[in-house]
Amino acid sequence: MNNDLQIITLSQLALRNGQDKPEVWVAYKGQVFDVSHSRLWRQGKHYEHWAGQDMTEELKDAPHTEEVFSRFKVIGKLA
Repeated sequence: MNNDLQIITLSQLALRNGQDKPEVWVAYKGQVFDVSHSRLWRQGKHYEHWAGQDMTEELKDAPHTEEVFSRFKVIGKLA
């Protein structure tokens, strides 16, 4: 993990939910990903999941693996 990444708090992450600010972010295993350009995260919702949250626990129930995060840019570390 890149040590130069910004530290992002849960409060900052929550504001990037696709509703409050134009950015759409999710966290997974301590990393914060920008999913703003994904058509699957439009308006901050992806199936029953909402952006602006830590998806670590929720991924267990997903039909895909954590490999899906390799498509997105890591923009920070979760505080």
